[in-house]
Amino acid sequence: MTAQTPPLTLVADGVVRGATVTGPAWVQVAAGRIAAVGEGPAPDALGETVRVEGVLAPGFVDIHHHGARGHDYGVGSVDDALAVVEHHHGRGSTTLVASLATLPLDVLEQRLDILGGLAAAGHLAGIHLEGPYLDAGHRGCHAPELLRHPSVPELRRLVAAARGSLRMVTLAPELPGAQDAIRYLVGEGVTVAVGHTSCTAEQARAAFDAGATVLTHAFNGMPSLHHREPGPLGAALFDERITIELILDGHHVAPEPARLLATVAPHRLALISDAMAATGMGDGAYTIGGTAVVVADSVARASSNGSLAGSTIAVADAVTAAVQVLGMDVAATVASASTIPARALGLAEPRIATGEVADLVVVADARVTRVVRGGRFLA
Repeated sequence: MTAQTPPLTLVADGVVRGATVTGPAWVQVAAGRIAAVGEGPAPDALGETVRVEGVLAPGFVDIHHHGARGHDYGVGSVDDALAVVEHHHGRGSTTLVASLATLPLDVLEQRLDILGGLAAAGHLAGIHLEGPYLDAGHRGCHAPELLRHPSVPELRRLVAAARGSLRMVTLAPELPGAQDAIRYLVGEGVTVAVGHTSCTAEQARAAFDAGATVLTHAFNGMPSLHHREPGPLGAALFDERITIELILDGHHVAPEPARLLATVAPHRLALISDAMAATGMGDGAYTIGGTAVVVADSVARASSNGSLAGSTIAVADAVTAAVQVLGMDVAATVASASTIPARALGLAEPRIATGEVADLVVVADARVTRVVRGGRFLA
């Protein structure tokens, strides 16, 4: 035990462990880790005992988010980036992979160096590059003049700048050089995601065979699912190797196609926020990757083309929608918000088990009400 993380016993209506919710249950925390887990009455213990209403679940893992509180990871100071981290930690995303939108190559190197330092310090679990190797026809809010074809020499520079913290790169597999880029990144231990692409199902399957294992924000930044040309989504739906990202904010994907993903591939569905700078703020003018964005009624759109430009939610909000709108059960939803995205990027999978890091959320009526990170209450 340490002075920084005094012992704590949490008593709850239940605990999410794998595919089930059992309870009533309790979790003892000491020195920032889970010391014991059990059902029924909690045993006598040192430190404080806190009764919470709801179930205890592992902390969430957001593998795709760009900002919050008026800040974007693509610009600003270390303190600005930490403000983003603090917001998402406080909403229950206790493990974070920072996403960088398309920027000039030299700026990307600078931002990778800054965020790599935050990863080394334990604030972030890694970095995701969403660009610049994207298709202009499905660029969304990404600046068209900055898009480029992937090349292994450039990627070597970016991997080096990240100092071991580059976890995922989204690219369009139909671009010249993409196959070599996929193989290089996979060889470096970097997850490759297919996204912002015009590729066919055949091209997507070739990318998956080369080592790509994630589909970036399904239904968005890609051709529609068509009965004669199913595109990248059709290729990913029935490929057990592929984790499928979903932005469940009520704007990016309607309930019916979202239910399709939850029905066909629930064990491969990763809830993400794709949060941008307006998250935790209000309507107004913002930027993402240097692109001007206007947020109205909590919906972010690029000023240049009206494309959706990220969301203003946290993963906790997606969890609420998954249960209340899609009808997913709590345990399956928690998996889509924690273990599934973690596994997709080779991160430690959050679990409520003895010896694991005490990153926990309390979920009551499908809403996150309390957050514990490293054995300490954040909210």
